[in-house]
Amino acid sequence: MREQERGGGSGGREGRREGGREGRREGGREGRREGGREGRQELPPQSPEEQARAICLRLLTGMPRTRRQLADALDKRGIPEEVSQEVLSRFEEVGLIDDAAFAGAWVESRHRGRGLARRALAQELRTKGVHATLVQEALEQLDSDQEEQTARELVERKLRATRGLERDKRIRRLAGMLARKGYPEGMALRVVRRALEQEGVDEGADADDDGPGYSGF
Repeated sequence: MREQERGGGSGGREGRREGGREGRREGGREGRREGGREGRQELPPQSPEEQARAICLRLLTGMPRTRRQLADALDKRGIPEEVSQEVLSRFEEVGLIDDAAFAGAWVESRHRGRGLARRALAQELRTKGVHATLVQEALEQLDSDQEEQTARELVERKLRATRGLERDKRIRRLAGMLARKGYPEGMALRVVRRALEQEGVDEGADADDDGPGYSGF
């Protein structure tokens, strides 16, 4: 009888210990879950205006953009048009969007870096949504003399690579290179022919210089 009582008592103690441990584990897990939920406060969803501002600022951080480029980006991300136009107008007011400055910097950079002529530059600016009036104003910084000087420099850099070809083929190749950069056909042909003539004069002068040098031998 005492054995049974002792056994029953032992079982009771074991049961109470197990139950206590399980209760503490369950309570701890529940507490951590509840605490985690309270600690992670969900942020309210952004309004369309906030989304539009964030998108524009992110894009403008990388490089300047035109109003059209930003409008297209907002449209692709599902921003309503009226919200897009309101945000873009505000960005213009504070100077974050300036199509005139963009066009001027584009013309200077692309002309100096790539040797592009006014026709090619105008096409590039139009594809970026710059208004025709602003395009024309930006192109006024390039006059015909400067454009032709750049064309001569481009031809001089490519002239050596065409040596050994027939004259007509050299003319077509060099003039075609200028045409792809937007130079008018008349200017391109004039610059190329003048460069070839000058090359012939220089080669003739070199030959004449060599002549007297051998006369003493």
